[in-house]
Amino acid sequence: KMRPTRDSAPGRDIRMAKDTQTVVTTLYMVPNQALVFVLDETRSRYEDALIAYSWDKYLRHGDEKWLIRLPMTKSAVRAMDTVTNFMASEQGGEITIDQFVVSGESKRGWTTWTTAAVDNRVIAIIPVVIDMLNVEESFKHHFEVYGKYARAVNDYTSMGIMKWLETPEYEELLKIVEPYQYRDRLSLPKYLLNSTGDQFFLPDSWQFYWGDLVGEKHMRYVPNSDHNITRGTDAFDSMTAWYHAVVHNVSMPRYSWDVAEDGTITVFSLDKPTEVLLWQAHNPKNRNFKKDDIGNAYKSTTLHEVEPGKYVAKIDTPKSGFIAYYVEMSYPSGLDVPFKFSTGIKVVPDTVDHKWKKASKKERRKEPRHR
Repeated sequence: KMRPTRDSAPGRDIRMAKDTQTVVTTLYMVPNQALVFVLDETRSRYEDALIAYSWDKYLRHGDEKWLIRLPMTKSAVRAMDTVTNFMASEQGGEITIDQFVVSGESKRGWTTWTTAAVDNRVIAIIPVVIDMLNVEESFKHHFEVYGKYARAVNDYTSMGIMKWLETPEYEELLKIVEPYQYRDRLSLPKYLLNSTGDQFFLPDSWQFYWGDLVGEKHMRYVPNSDHNITRGTDAFDSMTAWYHAVVHNVSMPRYSWDVAEDGTITVFSLDKPTEVLLWQAHNPKNRNFKKDDIGNAYKSTTLHEVEPGKYVAKIDTPKSGFIAYYVEMSYPSGLDVPFKFSTGIKVVPDTVDHKWKKASKKERRKEPRHR
């Protein structure tokens, strides 16, 4: 059953279109939800429940038609077709649209990656709160830190999806749906907006994929944010500044950064930042930086140059608990909002109390609680 969409565009999309003088379009119902499956007509499934159900069916039967990521990606491709056709019409102003910057949050962020992998009209992407490329390594780390899987991923654990990690069936699944598998195709400019307090992903998940991404890449961890990253933050402003630069060929700031094994974060910047901040949060109890649990714990201090264009941050191991920290750089963008980029997040001490273990075949073959 289709849910009605808005009669007009969201205000923030209108603002972005005006600020950047571009055509901005929102595609709703990705995925089309709620869905009721013939095999289980008692339940309507949304979001992760849909994804997990489709993964379970693929893992057990090997039929890729179950994978909802494929029609989600196709819907984005068809949306671009629709925009091109409408804008070329008399009603649309007879304007040629043949290039797109694609963005989406969460599952739509995942679809942002896969859309770029299959359609060369996409010239840049802004995946938002999908900090889990190289998903196997990411979720093994997730378990080793927490000793369990977070409540946010209950749809996957209840379907037994995590028990398929490191199996041939799961590897085949990843070959189809995992953006990390397509990284050689994804050399286009990319700006990853991630949350410091995501309910789904650990804040240092970047370590499992960032170094393997090719081409121009930028990232920002938005302080004191959760999976709903735009709520109460300036994340949308950052997106607008970067998008404007891409479509109007504005030069991006020239900088690089590195996180050493000892925890030292070093930033080199050829262009002068307007501000460089060291953000850090301390959890005195455990290695948990979800905003739901620690609140707005990230605090900032100004980081000064140690020599021209070089900024260095190093946090000592706390007497109790854990500290997460990173460096954020701001630059003029040509709009009334700045570019904001960051390094990856480092956690000290970088220790875990648990060990991930591969599930047995017998465990995997048990029927999930929600069929």
